[in-house]
Amino acid sequence: MHTPTHSPAPMTRRQLLIRSATAAAIAVPGAGLLTACAGGTGTGSPSAQGTQTADNPFGVVASAPLDVYVFKGGLGEGFAKAFEDLYGQRFPGAKISHSSGTDVTGDLQPRFNAGSPPDFVFDDGDKKMKLDVLHANGQLANLDVLLDAPSLDDPSKKVRDVLVPGTVEAGQIGTSMFSLNYALTVYGIWYSKSLFAKKGWKVPKTWDEFTALCETIKAAGMSPWAHQGKYPFYMLVVLMDMIAKAGGEAVMKKIDNLQPGAWQEDAVLRSVERIHSLVAGGYTLAGTEGLTHTEAQTAWAQGKAAFIPCGSWLEQEMSGSIPADFDMAVMPVPHVPSDRMPATAVRAVAAEAFIVPTRAANQAGGLELLRIMCSKAGAAAFAKEAKSLPVVRGALTPEITAAMSPGTKSSSDLIAAAADDVITWKHPTWYSQLETDLETAMGELMGNRIGPAEFVKRAQSAADRTAATSSIQKYTRA
Repeated sequence: MHTPTHSPAPMTRRQLLIRSATAAAIAVPGAGLLTACAGGTGTGSPSAQGTQTADNPFGVVASAPLDVYVFKGGLGEGFAKAFEDLYGQRFPGAKISHSSGTDVTGDLQPRFNAGSPPDFVFDDGDKKMKLDVLHANGQLANLDVLLDAPSLDDPSKKVRDVLVPGTVEAGQIGTSMFSLNYALTVYGIWYSKSLFAKKGWKVPKTWDEFTALCETIKAAGMSPWAHQGKYPFYMLVVLMDMIAKAGGEAVMKKIDNLQPGAWQEDAVLRSVERIHSLVAGGYTLAGTEGLTHTEAQTAWAQGKAAFIPCGSWLEQEMSGSIPADFDMAVMPVPHVPSDRMPATAVRAVAAEAFIVPTRAANQAGGLELLRIMCSKAGAAAFAKEAKSLPVVRGALTPEITAAMSPGTKSSSDLIAAAADDVITWKHPTWYSQLETDLETAMGELMGNRIGPAEFVKRAQSAADRTAATSSIQKYTRA
């Protein structure tokens, strides 16, 4: 399948705000639009296709069954069943089958190979399907048709106009969106406000304050830092956020664009050295490098460590293990005076990919379920069931905000403080093998089997291999 070889400049947050403020007239997708999308992949048309109308822009066949698969992880699956209930209200004659699991690739790869994938997939977890590979094989439906469909709440607006800035770009491969990244996920360093108050510890803002507090915590007999050692992704997020703050947009572009020597920038090496100092300084929980995410998070919740890095799904994921008075909160990675980004900068991205396979038997139904998710009712259900922030504008009513749990409220406050200073990386989505190689090197670094210089060497080598591999489609961050 032919795919573009170069992406245009991703739209900035400000550009998207401007476009969102200019609400367009109702845009009903024209007949044959779904077929055109499928035709671009060369994998055939969906079998269930009804008449397209303003109220039914994808032409859902009301009686067609809907096959839903969701990753069962930190967000649970109650939110998906709430979406399905909303779908059932619109199409009461449709039989909805719901399945879930933690091994998305193991569960679904055989179905994709056989040409009988589900109609709707929540693809996440460490065994998620790789979207760049699915896209290269023509197995992802183009979701631009969703973006241009009328909103369920206000048909005078398109779906794209009710999404928070950055959502479209987060799901793009090339010039089109292929995944709806639905959870506004905040990444940071988590701690217990009640523990800090009890101990008289002040939440650090700078790296110097952070390391000084680590010494205090260590002297008090507690490990300052736990991490999910079996899954180096978590620590890689911390490192990349430190690099983003240290080097700013210039270094982020070099890394995302696979420029020669990008990983040898001073901002990179200094950040790697600070991360490695957690190990070298004896600040990490003993054995944490061998723990799974839930094992490490449980140890943190039990007071064996003061800090742990994670995304805002943490509260939901550990809901059965967190003490009632824990009062969890999140802070950005500590600031360094020479940073190019402000101390409040934080990674807050539209994450958690929802996709519709090209060869879904009810592709129109899968798209309609995504449209329901982008309604206020869908977003409110997600906030309630998943205890996470959705990417739908205006979804958080005062009633929902008042009922927020401590971790969700802290995440919301962190996003508000960051304003437009939001960290977004492109290479993890564009180049999955590079991300895997970086995670492997991070595991070695946190295991103290390599030092900062070797990490930089391995990262640069992985980026150079990606750049030199002609079979990997390349993109450009402008």
